[in-house]
Amino acid sequence: MRKFVKNYLSYTVIGSLAIILTIMGALGALPGTTLALLEQSVIAIILAVSLNMVVGFLGELSLGHAGFMCIGAYVGGKLAVLLSSSLGGTNIVTVILALIVGGLCAGLCGFIVGLPALRLRGDYLAIVTLAFGEIVKNIIENSEFFGSHTGLRTPDFTTNRSMRFMLFTVGALVVLLTIFVIQNIIKSKHGRAITAIRDNEIAARATGINVTKYKLMGFVVSAVFAGLAGVLYSYSVQSIQAVTFDYNYSIEILVIVVLGGMTVNGSIISAVLITALNTILQTKLGGNFAVAKDLIYALVLIILVIYRNAPSLKTFREKYNFTNLWRLLIKPKHDPSKIGDDAVRWDVVPTKISMDEVLSTDVIIDNTGDNSADIGERGGNK
Repeated sequence: MRKFVKNYLSYTVIGSLAIILTIMGALGALPGTTLALLEQSVIAIILAVSLNMVVGFLGELSLGHAGFMCIGAYVGGKLAVLLSSSLGGTNIVTVILALIVGGLCAGLCGFIVGLPALRLRGDYLAIVTLAFGEIVKNIIENSEFFGSHTGLRTPDFTTNRSMRFMLFTVGALVVLLTIFVIQNIIKSKHGRAITAIRDNEIAARATGINVTKYKLMGFVVSAVFAGLAGVLYSYSVQSIQAVTFDYNYSIEILVIVVLGGMTVNGSIISAVLITALNTILQTKLGGNFAVAKDLIYALVLIILVIYRNAPSLKTFREKYNFTNLWRLLIKPKHDPSKIGDDAVRWDVVPTKISMDEVLSTDVIIDNTGDNSADIGERGGNK
């Protein structure tokens, strides 16, 4: 059961929720605001799990994740606009083609940037990736091909409810694909090489691991899925602005990964909670209270960070974590009052000696004066 929880619980939960929510949406039981929240949660999960590949498993600090998302959003969104005008509408084919092209373009940029940048470590790598994200944002913002400062208008899914639910279903499938690829990479020999680099790069290099190759592989895979999330974002909102993909967005994704404990399941839970919190604060706090949104959001993040890292709360965290709570649900406590009689029949246990036969030992002492003794064994019925 523990192996199932560790390996397949995320697939089961996300797949079941996607099916249930899709059916509810088709029956008209989900309002538009809830559907928008689900779309943003799906995008946040893809971003968090993909960034976790670099930050959690590879151990490198990257602040350019929003830049790869920006590339996927604009390239995929522009292709969707061109295909929609030529094919006479938006359909599943345009969505799939936009996802493929947007993800590949983001992965190609990840390869180009990562090849020289991954020779750096720590703060230097963070500065380079941060600069990359800002460069991408400014180039696209000043490009007439992508709409310049006015942004890029993408195909509108809000007018067709069935198409919007198709977008959510596609997003859920991309989430499952992201989890599947990341987890299988980590469990393979390539994943063991990546974690070895994270633990001790010098020792990994000394054992013959191609450090540059595995760093680049993790960086490119992370960039591809960030591009896929960008394409879904371009479909979710009808007008994308380059200013959205600034360094604050990259830091927000990094916060989700850190709060999730830099694990796949933790990143999924953290992405959903943080997205829901941010959306609720935006919708509930308006007018003069709008300025309090960022303050409340920051306070909640500080409380979560303290909870996860405070030494005084270590015992509480270990006792009431998800693993222990799940174990209590599937494995009830031992109740001595419910123990029945022993079902073993001792009278039919096969032995070499009959159960009614007792062994006896006679010790005969020699009276000749020496200390020797003749010991004989004899079996008899009593």
